[in-house]
Amino acid sequence: MFFLLDMERIVTLPPQHFGSGLRDVLHKQLVREVEGTCSGKHGYIVSVTKITDSGKGRVQVGTGKATFHMKYQCVAFRPFKGEVLDCVVTQITKLGFFADAGPFAIFVSSSLIPDDYEFTSGDQGPCFTSGDQDVAIVRNCEVRVKVVGIRVDATEIFGIGTIKEDYLGVLGGPDMS
Repeated sequence: MFFLLDMERIVTLPPQHFGSGLRDVLHKQLVREVEGTCSGKHGYIVSVTKITDSGKGRVQVGTGKATFHMKYQCVAFRPFKGEVLDCVVTQITKLGFFADAGPFAIFVSSSLIPDDYEFTSGDQGPCFTSGDQDVAIVRNCEVRVKVVGIRVDATEIFGIGTIKEDYLGVLGGPDMS
């Protein structure tokens, strides 16, 4: 799920950036440091949307660098148990498949795939094929997955998913548009 968060961070700038473009440099530095990062509490920071306060800089004694207490708004992606996500399959093994929903990696075990799907390793590479050979889970296909478990680390969030419920499973193949 996506959230709009109010956050704070201390940004340090060296003296060569002091001048008329200081606020632009501060904004770019904040974006560089924050966007794309992950914290267990807030999830993945997708984008800085607005800087609400850049504060007054304080010059550090001895280094000449200035620190700014920045307050900003950002969009964060934080997956939850029970959430349904559209993902892209990245890897398939006999034990299941891995899929990505943006930066969030999900593993779907073969026990959480419908019973009529079988693992095969044919000309197209490894895949799970339905009993009637009508639907196949192959690399780069889109699947709809329900998150059944989440492991949160300091810099990463990993999930376990299922496609064994109604309205879950393959949405489209890699060659479909």
